[in-house]
Amino acid sequence: MKTLITASDNNTEALFDKRFGRAAWFCVYDEDSKDIKFIENMNVNANNGAGTKAAEKAVELDIKKIISGDFGPKAKDLLTKFQIQMVIIQEDELTINQIINTLTG
Repeated sequence: MKTLITASDNNTEALFDKRFGRAAWFCVYDEDSKDIKFIENMNVNANNGAGTKAAEKAVELDIKKIISGDFGPKAKDLLTKFQIQMVIIQEDELTINQIINTLTG
């Protein structure tokens, strides 16, 4: 299962970014293979629709769970439609590595 985590940079020591559509990077963690890759959010500076475009990217990447701090209503609707679980974390001092460690138990 692939999990997307919104990130401020493209490494596991980067801080978690609470903004779904406006996060600079998406960390894709494959819970089966333990593979980690980072994808730059090309829509971070979009005038509008950044959340929807991020949701479309998640669908394209076959993501099953997204960890972020906030989801706009249109992004929520799209993610719900494709049965992608949304996990909201309000703590903003976590690193990507710390979040991955909670996933692996």
